[in-house]
Amino acid sequence: MTTSNRGFLQALWDFFCSLKLAIFLLIMLATTSIIGTVIPQGTPPPEYLQTISDGKHKIYQALGFFDMYHSWWFILLLYLFTVNIVACSIKRLPRVWKVISEPTLVMDDNFEKTLGLTHDFKMNGDAASLRDKMTAFLKGEFAEPVVTEREGEFHLFAQKTPYSRLGVYVVHLSIIVIFIGALLGSFFGYKAYVNIVEGTGTSVVYSRSGQKPIELGFTVRCEDFAVTFYDTGAPKEFKSLLTVIDGGQVVVDKRPIIVNDPLTYKGITFYQSSYGPAGEGGLYHFTVRERKGGAPVKLSLHQGERKLLPDGSSMQVLEAAQEVSQFVPQFRGAAARIEVTPKGGGEPQAFIVFQNYPEFDAQRGADLIFTYDGSDEKMFTGLQVAKDPGVWVVWTGCSLMVIGCCMAFFMSHKRVWIRVRKGHVTLGGSANKNQPGFQLAFDALVDKLKQQ
Repeated sequence: MTTSNRGFLQALWDFFCSLKLAIFLLIMLATTSIIGTVIPQGTPPPEYLQTISDGKHKIYQALGFFDMYHSWWFILLLYLFTVNIVACSIKRLPRVWKVISEPTLVMDDNFEKTLGLTHDFKMNGDAASLRDKMTAFLKGEFAEPVVTEREGEFHLFAQKTPYSRLGVYVVHLSIIVIFIGALLGSFFGYKAYVNIVEGTGTSVVYSRSGQKPIELGFTVRCEDFAVTFYDTGAPKEFKSLLTVIDGGQVVVDKRPIIVNDPLTYKGITFYQSSYGPAGEGGLYHFTVRERKGGAPVKLSLHQGERKLLPDGSSMQVLEAAQEVSQFVPQFRGAAARIEVTPKGGGEPQAFIVFQNYPEFDAQRGADLIFTYDGSDEKMFTGLQVAKDPGVWVVWTGCSLMVIGCCMAFFMSHKRVWIRVRKGHVTLGGSANKNQPGFQLAFDALVDKLKQQ
């Protein structure tokens, strides 16, 4: 290999090991994540065009802002950050591993000068007896020592939590594992949606971008849907009863799901998202009576269907709502807007009939008084559907990150050396972090040794 090639490869290696590169990539990832938070992801194009111009929509689409976490440049940033982490770990890990696996066992005069904490004692006895005393002392008060004899002197070395030095590399590993899990979810998972009418089922969902159909491999059926409201008319809770049929067999029977309580089957999760009237197959029920008296008449009709009334006029349902207080605050409950056409033609009259206020229509002063008895209109449940095969990989990475952070921030590599000469003992200590805390522990060792 030529000198120029070695120089280029070394420069490339130094580039990927650079701390500046790591900081730059972190800033870029944070910035793009903000963009992905501000701009809704995976929304159908018509919803974007309601808030931005067609020109901006084309620019954002070309940049991948609408599905940013799957865009080529965001994934490239993840790849670069992963390479940067691996390169930094490969460059620095051997030195750290050598400190752990090959510690300095002998505290000679030169090494003693490098230690920030040392203390000398004069003690009676020969070197062998002092060695035994110091061995027992370290074993009882700190850790099991390694004893080395050199030139008539005994050197004792003991350490605690040496592997805490690897905490930062466990964090590096956790980040890589999380990235792998995210990429697995990106390439092999999806986010989709589906609307299911009560009493029907589906085995197909649709991606939130492009309306791409996705086969589930089983059938999800909505058995029933119910919604309750606050006094203000806002929805309090909406709930679906879902049944899962796989291979002709019911494997999940009428499982209720609400917001924040989804259903998961075969790694696919169904979240309660929305609801609404299906607009098909619903019957609306009314009671009609004449003001002058007579027996009331029960009528049932579909939306848009026209039926004759006792006085020869006709009526049809224009629209209906399950809860009208959000539109008309002084009323609660269901209501229907109907249109009545006089006998023989003429100008039709449209008005609202409320289910919870049966006497309200009498205030119109018309010959016929209407009461709305409700409907059996079917509802649809809107479900968000998500599949993420990398979720457990991500959770594993998160667990590793917690372990690595605990090792890196709450543990330290503590080392103590004792040199024994005839009638003389030297104690030295060092810790790779939290020096003030270790100094207190070292002073406590010195005090205990003085007492003995």
